[in-house]
Amino acid sequence: MRKYITTTLPYVNAKPHIGNVFEFVQADALARLERSIGNEVFFNTGTDEHGQKIYQKALAEGRTPQEYVDEYAQTFDDLKVLLNLSYDAFIRTTDPKHIHAAQEFWKLCEKAGDIYKKNYSIKYCVGCELEKTDSELEEGKCPIHPSNEIEVIEEENYFFRFSKYADALLSLYKNEDFVVPRSRVNEIISLINDKGLQDFSISRVKEKMPWGIPVPGDDSQVMYVWFDALINYISTIGWPTDMDTFHTWWPVIQFAGKDQVRQQVAMWQAMLLSAGLPPSKQIFIHGFINVEGQKISKSVGNTIHPADIVDVYGTDALRYYYLRHIHPFEDSDFTMEHFKEAYNAHLANGIGNVTARIMKLAEDNLDAPVDLSESTLFSPEFVALVESYEFNRAMDSIWGRIQALDERIQTEEPFKVIKTDEVKGKKIIEGLVKELYSIGCLLQPFMPETSDKIKATVRANKKPETLFPRLEV
Repeated sequence: MRKYITTTLPYVNAKPHIGNVFEFVQADALARLERSIGNEVFFNTGTDEHGQKIYQKALAEGRTPQEYVDEYAQTFDDLKVLLNLSYDAFIRTTDPKHIHAAQEFWKLCEKAGDIYKKNYSIKYCVGCELEKTDSELEEGKCPIHPSNEIEVIEEENYFFRFSKYADALLSLYKNEDFVVPRSRVNEIISLINDKGLQDFSISRVKEKMPWGIPVPGDDSQVMYVWFDALINYISTIGWPTDMDTFHTWWPVIQFAGKDQVRQQVAMWQAMLLSAGLPPSKQIFIHGFINVEGQKISKSVGNTIHPADIVDVYGTDALRYYYLRHIHPFEDSDFTMEHFKEAYNAHLANGIGNVTARIMKLAEDNLDAPVDLSESTLFSPEFVALVESYEFNRAMDSIWGRIQALDERIQTEEPFKVIKTDEVKGKKIIEGLVKELYSIGCLLQPFMPETSDKIKATVRANKKPETLFPRLEV
């Protein structure tokens, strides 16, 4: 079976922080699990590089937009090593193949009669790069970007005939598995039923905001960033020049934050329908990570960069925390205090301590590595948890086995039995080693480096170096 998995593309207006890389680790865990059970996987991520926000920031720093996005795009691609990510493609929306795809996609929507031009006036949040209605504002501010002033845009632009696709979208949403969790799609269903879909602007006047993909046949306009960026999901797999590759992988499983429900679940699906392409396969919507109860923000000063954590605690410690202690569907709070407590309790004193104790017993008392010829497989129940994005429950099940393994050492006391009954003692130790190896295999999608270390130490029958050194809280 083939699985195409993609994250959304983060906007390159700042370095990565612990909030906007969370999705990368979630998607990577799913991709690694699918490969482990024998599926072919294409895992995509990248960077969103056009739009007014980037244009303004580049000008403020005295740089060209291309220079600006080149620098920040690299900081996101560097996450592949920092977080041990296994993605197959890193697409940038400034890539020539993407620009070509966006223009061809525009032509298809235009041919379908879904693009037209009109004068309009809207309230606009540059932070979201989205139109805002009065009902979406709180005291005249965008609740997601309260430090930004709402702008009023008055100009003639191209519009996408979003309203045409209300019934088609409602039909799509009848698929209970299309959006996970289901509650997220209910937001869009309510919007359609209560207010209807409003056509949205898909271009900007080039003279005012030149940083974008040129509109086909009209050099005075550039594409609106959201229309352009969403097309990366198909341009990265060859559309429209390599249709064999496209049909090999499409449709896609998408990861997205709760602030992108309208864009991913409604706008993008309507655009696909307009272009005559099948909709996405599934969209998983995750919550936000807050820091000590506040939204992550440079102006608040609570931004935490993943490298700052990895440099001290290691990559797998951060991956572990993301996947076990951050709720997959709802907002979660991150504090360094809780992170350190979890590190010491569950990594240093948990899997690290259990591995050291068992492999010390094995090294001292077994003449050769344990026979691991019996296959260690992911159970259907375990796979189902991961494929339903319940990473925390999957991790809890692993840590339940780690705790049980630790209890077995205490109750079976192989360190005592081996002194009076060598055969029985060795059998107990071999059983502990096999269970440790199974745990190591289960950890592979979530903590690949730790998984490899555990499996290697079992095969070598040697006590490893400390997996997770205990650190002061």
